[in-house]
Amino acid sequence: MKAGESGAVLKRERVRDHILQLIETLRPGDAIPSERALCADLDVSRPTLRAAVDELVAAGLLVREHGRGMFVAPEKITQELVSDTHGMTLPQAPGTWSSRLLEFTIIAAGARVGRKLNLSPAADIIYAARLRLVDGSPIAIEHLHIRADLVPALTTQELEAGDLYEHLRERHRVQVSDAVQTIEPTVVSQAEARLLQVPHLSPALLFERLTNDDAGRPVEYVHSIYRGDRYRIVSHLTLAASSTRGAASTTGLVPGMEPGAVTQWEATTPTSR
Repeated sequence: MKAGESGAVLKRERVRDHILQLIETLRPGDAIPSERALCADLDVSRPTLRAAVDELVAAGLLVREHGRGMFVAPEKITQELVSDTHGMTLPQAPGTWSSRLLEFTIIAAGARVGRKLNLSPAADIIYAARLRLVDGSPIAIEHLHIRADLVPALTTQELEAGDLYEHLRERHRVQVSDAVQTIEPTVVSQAEARLLQVPHLSPALLFERLTNDDAGRPVEYVHSIYRGDRYRIVSHLTLAASSTRGAASTTGLVPGMEPGAVTQWEATTPTSR
């Protein structure tokens, strides 16, 4: 990197840190100073300032409103990962969660979903799409594929109100036991953007989950799109001491960490931002 490029990066980082400090002292919806005022206070050019602001807008920390200025974004919904003796658990994230059903039908599983649910492609599954809201704001779109033979009497009301896994246990005698879930970055399509009330191609998180019951049978396959500007996942990592690092390396890799750097995952307290 050339000296000029390095200086630009450092300036942008300084601007970013300054704005982050401002955000920490304000509440969601509060305005931050104008571009002109920030440029004068920090002695930087407008392109440098805008580059830093663009990063914070993309990260969901600031909101631009044309003709009005820049404002602190709404708080993110924080999902914590908690360790137990069997792995990681996912407590309910903060906020009042609700669902709006978009589609509910019985269809053939097809080859791909059939493989996941250990069914023939012609077997019936319940397909449901629902919009997930927190405190009335859209956060995610869920596409559920549930084995129809396990829950033939599943109703639309059960998918719109209460916890689905509680309904499965109490009304259908299906006790979910474990799941494998993957998370990766993506962007929203035009249809998803309309439902989530975000611009087309906004960053998002793609969740895929395969859930089994206590008999080891696959119960549901779900893929969900969560707004990247309103949702994040937090975990607390315990770092190994240097004397034990070599032994810990056999436990595998944690994204973003060097091999052997983590011995266990611990519970973390939900945070707002």
